[in-house]
Amino acid sequence: MPRTILCGALCALAAYLLGSLSFSIIVTKLLYHKDIRAFGSGNAGMTNVLRTFGKGAAALTIAGDIGKGVLAVLLAKWAFASFTAAEPIYGAYLAAICAVLGHVYPLYFGFKGGKAVSVATGTIVAIEPILIVPLAVIFFTVFFCGRMVSLSSITCAAAYPVVTFIYFRFIDPHDALLTTLCAAAVGGLVIWLHRGNIERIKNGTEYKFGKKKK
Repeated sequence: MPRTILCGALCALAAYLLGSLSFSIIVTKLLYHKDIRAFGSGNAGMTNVLRTFGKGAAALTIAGDIGKGVLAVLLAKWAFASFTAAEPIYGAYLAAICAVLGHVYPLYFGFKGGKAVSVATGTIVAIEPILIVPLAVIFFTVFFCGRMVSLSSITCAAAYPVVTFIYFRFIDPHDALLTTLCAAAVGGLVIWLHRGNIERIKNGTEYKFGKKKK
């Protein structure tokens, strides 16, 4: 038990530090010597990078943010499998939550980060890649209907715990309750971070891709 606690603490710290590598800020500072948080919506996220600096910077941002989520979870799964008797999936979800928190409250950038969609995607890929399939279908269906990345992200965040429960309860039985609660924690945080977007969606003022600004 002490070994498991120590391993969990180290995995949580490593995941948080990896999550704190906000690639939207890193990319824009390295390439343009500017802080993305001073432009557009002020959010340190891929969508704001895309709208402000273009596709190249956005691609680097999303690759970095997804990658750090994948790495954080894989490290935790390896550590739990190698040094504890606990199921690696517990370490995976611990790392996922801490990586998301690191992205939202990055140690290296004044605790002002992004809305965690990309890093959450990376953690899902590393936890169980098949879960991305239904979530991707949901994301692109909502996006093609509404042309809003925010609405697509919010819908996927809400669906994530549902998809998790179905998978770990009926397809690959694990601790369905704990995994679903962890997924709900990640999804709930993403939804809460989009509360401003939710207000703009309700008011009809949220940005839609393809729509020219007035």
